[in-house]
Amino acid sequence: PPSPSSLPKKNFTRAMSKVLHLPTGASGLPESGTVIAKFKQFQVVGRLKPSEEKGTRKANIFKMNVFAPNKVVAKSRFWYYMSMLNRVKKANGEVLQISEITEKRPNTVSNYGIWMRYDSRTGHHNMYREYRDVSVNGAVSKMYQDVASRHRSRFSNVQIVRTAMIRNDMLRKSTNKDYLGNVKFPLTHRVLRPSSKSFKKTFVARRPRTCFDH
Repeated sequence: PPSPSSLPKKNFTRAMSKVLHLPTGASGLPESGTVIAKFKQFQVVGRLKPSEEKGTRKANIFKMNVFAPNKVVAKSRFWYYMSMLNRVKKANGEVLQISEITEKRPNTVSNYGIWMRYDSRTGHHNMYREYRDVSVNGAVSKMYQDVASRHRSRFSNVQIVRTAMIRNDMLRKSTNKDYLGNVKFPLTHRVLRPSSKSFKKTFVARRPRTCFDH
């Protein structure tokens, strides 16, 4: 990435948005208020490494879907759950396959339900969250930010149990139900521009009106 001293502030922001693949607006700057899908969904397949000395010639193969920023963290989370659930650690196991799962329709907004548990200072808590997003990766990224802000829970303390797409009639959260009807967002500030350059004026006798409430 370019250094901040070599570029002006606006050009440096545009260059960093291209490097980080951030969504940009009409001005070329990154859009504000957007949650970047930091986490990806990986399918990791692994097993206990066969060993004739230990008498484990045949071992069960386990498949698990893990949300992580990259493949390295996905493998680490896979072995964490394997050691907790199946008593298989990384030193005695092997990863057979790891692949990223992508969204089939990344341009369609859907409802996602996330069943998760997190560890706080006092104990373990089960929780159900709902989010509207174009992908399950974006919904999971929102969940991690939401839990971190509301409950001070870190990424290592959050365990996702299940994710699923939710129908509109099965939504529980009122914040998501508000978007199901005929939603209209008022344009409180609009700048009227001339249809062509020939009608453009540098000075006008009346102050421009930009607020149209009615």
